[in-house]
Amino acid sequence: MIEKLQRLQQILKEMDRVLVAYSGGVDSTFLLKVAYDTLGDNTLGVLGISETVPRDQIFEAQRMAEDIGVPFQKVDTDEFQREEFVQNGPDRCFHCKTALFQRLWEIATEKGFPHIVDGNNADDVGDYRPGMKAARNLNVRSPLMEAGLTKEEIRELSRQLGLPTWNQAASPCLSSRFPYGTRITEDGLIQVEKAEKYLKELGFYQVRARYHDRLVRIEVDKDNLEKAVQHADLIVSYMKSIGFSFVTLDLAGYRLGSFNDLL
Repeated sequence: MIEKLQRLQQILKEMDRVLVAYSGGVDSTFLLKVAYDTLGDNTLGVLGISETVPRDQIFEAQRMAEDIGVPFQKVDTDEFQREEFVQNGPDRCFHCKTALFQRLWEIATEKGFPHIVDGNNADDVGDYRPGMKAARNLNVRSPLMEAGLTKEEIRELSRQLGLPTWNQAASPCLSSRFPYGTRITEDGLIQVEKAEKYLKELGFYQVRARYHDRLVRIEVDKDNLEKAVQHADLIVSYMKSIGFSFVTLDLAGYRLGSFNDLL
């Protein structure tokens, strides 16, 4: 693991100046920290802002960047102006990441950063990730992947570096809660964001509020299914207050990218 960290540092040194596509998640936070420790002010973290990113996540990501001390900025992205994204086909992530990376290259060119890097890691190889195709098309590198670092190793190294994100739950963008083929709407995103925030406030660690129009399908870790049933009346009442008519609990429990099972 230490050898992989050293390899990562060497990759970054060879690039010299990097703009980090930063989300505040486990991987990009670790990459931002290592890049800043290695390159100093030759690192710039840029956080993409849109309706698909929870407000709490934006706040925490900005606070984390400030704690690291790295040069940092936020930028609005325009994926909602792209019909290919809104119509939500299986390649939705490709169009979203294309919008993000095109915007980041505008900033990188303006500020003199020859490289953009993202937080994809070695575990992402072979997974269904159309966003990686967008990265390759736009010459965005993935140094964590190049160094062979896995998610588990990144979490452990983050813990050693004192990063509070080391045990953070996975949190892809809110549009991933919509079944492929269901149009993504701002109102639907707001419902999902409110639903997941409420479930976390009840003490659930890993949650998903899957959007099915008037129905919300809740995923929690299997160990917490009984707890969810115990809180059923509270959960149903809240979900109906934000616009859902039907509330279901997925007995299969939380799993990453469950809509990909339909592909």
